[in-house]
Amino acid sequence: MGIGNIGLPGLLLIAIVVLVLFGRGKISSLMGEVGKGITAFKKGVDDGKKEIEAEASDVARDVTPEDEKDKV
Repeated sequence: MGIGNIGLPGLLLIAIVVLVLFGRGKISSLMGEVGKGITAFKKGVDDGKKEIEAEASDVARDVTPEDEKDKV
């Protein structure tokens, strides 16, 4: 029996045990922290994409070959 064969009854049992051990308040605050972490991660990914796109657009602006620049 592997971890992939837990099934719905097993998940319910795990959820009940976690609820009993930690209590409702602790679980809700933990889920709030997880949500904040996911939000921060998504913001970081978006900022990284914007930074990469900005660098790519800076490079793409000047497409004149170096030898042509010298002639002008």
